[in-house]
Amino acid sequence: MRTLYFDCFAGASGNMILGGLVALGLDEGVLRRQLRSVSPVEVELKFSCVDRSGISATHAHVSVPDEKKHRHLTEIEKIIDGADVSDVVKHRSKTIFQRLANAEAKVHGIEVERVHFHEVGAMDAIIDIVGSCIGFEMLDIERFVCSKIHVGSGFVDMAHGKFPVPPPAVVELLDGIPFYSTEIEGELATPTGVAIISTLCEATGSLAELTAEKIGYGAGTREYDKFPNVLRLIVGESKGATARPTTDRLTLLETNIDDLSPQILGFVMEQAFEMGALDCWFTPIQMKKNRPAVMLSVLCRSDERSELSEMIYRETSTLGIRVREVDRECLDREILSVATEFGPIDVKLGKLNGKVVNAMPEHDQVRRLALENGVAFRVVRDAALERVPNDQKRSAAGQ
Repeated sequence: MRTLYFDCFAGASGNMILGGLVALGLDEGVLRRQLRSVSPVEVELKFSCVDRSGISATHAHVSVPDEKKHRHLTEIEKIIDGADVSDVVKHRSKTIFQRLANAEAKVHGIEVERVHFHEVGAMDAIIDIVGSCIGFEMLDIERFVCSKIHVGSGFVDMAHGKFPVPPPAVVELLDGIPFYSTEIEGELATPTGVAIISTLCEATGSLAELTAEKIGYGAGTREYDKFPNVLRLIVGESKGATARPTTDRLTLLETNIDDLSPQILGFVMEQAFEMGALDCWFTPIQMKKNRPAVMLSVLCRSDERSELSEMIYRETSTLGIRVREVDRECLDREILSVATEFGPIDVKLGKLNGKVVNAMPEHDQVRRLALENGVAFRVVRDAALERVPNDQKRSAAGQ
């Protein structure tokens, strides 16, 4: 598989990624032409060859007017949707910004819709993210892998005051990715850079086997004494991606019930999902004295076990619950929003080793649009599948 490896020994930022992609041989003219359709304001994008402690690297400088405004996620998504770029680029870019918004929302304890993007919401970050996604497509990257990320140390001044390195939002974005700090002071890993890497990379650590074709260095803006502030990007072929489907350790709650109204059982299922259960189902069974009964099963995370057990005891007639730890293996999933003649539809993509092996439009949206337009369900479903980019189209469940 054509693989891009992020070697983050000096952290990562949006402009370091963009500069590194140009260093790999990206056509600057093509990149600029596509980016012109992204920005609603005049943007100047310059690439220059610089020296960082003896390493020749490409520095990307994005210059935009000071708009003195912050943007919400919906505004940024509208800008991306209106750009003259491919659906794959739009999807990747919006997914990265959604991850940023979720991190900011968690840090500030607010809804995603209320998040004001500060540093990361500026037009230069939009250019960095969309430009990087354009570059990934131009280089035909199929798989993304990253090293441990060097985050730096010390403190950084932000819109809300002085914060330790890495800042709270960056820590949220680094969830699941190994990172480390040294005596090098400064914010080496920025929200934009970490959002791109953490959203796209399917694996971390050193590559077991990679045949390198090209190596490029993207320069950071700050210069250090005897420390190369650069991001190394390596493009090559990796032999059979080793990534396996994600495995989670979950809790399964089960109980047999033979004396409860179906109306109450329906209410129990509704409550379970509202409380965060990952799944809930009923299985017809036969109990003692030939009584037809139902086995209630609730799948949840371990920290939700106590609350869900209490609800089951409170709402049902059971006197006991069986509890088992189970492993759940699942494909990596993405949601791709596609435009059809009937209206926009979300398509759920299932990926194995970076390849799409399953694509299925959202049932409720297909049903609603089929009724609104007076056409068959399968017509709307097939229209959505036709809009899935060819490099992501592998199979459609149910066809």
